[in-house]
Amino acid sequence: MSRSRKPHLRCADCRMHRSLCICALVPRIVTRARVVLILHQLEQRKTTNTGRLAARCLVNSVVTGRGGEPDVASTRPWAEEGTEPVLLFPYAHARPLAAWRDSPRPITLVVPDGTWRQANKARRRIKGLSALPCATLPAGTRSRYRLRDDTRPGGLATIEAVAVALGILEGPEVQAALEHIFQVMVDRTLWTNGRIPSAQVTGGIPPGIRPHDPSGERPFGRAGAGA
Repeated sequence: MSRSRKPHLRCADCRMHRSLCICALVPRIVTRARVVLILHQLEQRKTTNTGRLAARCLVNSVVTGRGGEPDVASTRPWAEEGTEPVLLFPYAHARPLAAWRDSPRPITLVVPDGTWRQANKARRRIKGLSALPCATLPAGTRSRYRLRDDTRPGGLATIEAVAVALGILEGPEVQAALEHIFQVMVDRTLWTNGRIPSAQVTGGIPPGIRPHDPSGERPFGRAGAGA
């Protein structure tokens, strides 16, 4: 069995190997904007999902499932009284998110989380989303996500998209905090795969952890039993 299929070796919250857990580093950020993350059912168990990490950082956020129970269309978590819901995705006729920067009401930012294809279908498949105005991020933002392949130009990890969006709505400090914890997650994962040295890991490596498989079963880069 591969390391990725051994859930007992991973933290239940951050999904990192227990020896590289980032939970103690996760910030708690208070924002005026509210974030509603609609998590596709296929993202539920992926260790590379970044939407959940974004939601853990944001006090004013909620995660809801798509394709499970309760149905997101019936609960309508974006319909928060006194807020203005906006769907973050570059559908046709989407406006720049900056248009809502000075909104008199707090923004409820609805973020579909999944692959680009899954997120693209959310507005059509989830009842109620088609009535929301759509917002898009500035062009030219480059992703630093190296754990998944996305050949689409401008593709961002969910936490990167949320960071840029809240940088627009809330300020650069919020964006920087989200991007920092994201980079910690990415770098530690790359380090476990032997793709970057310890000196390049954002935030460093926990004391006493050696550059080998955190499960203690075999060194990185060498085949072993169950490889």
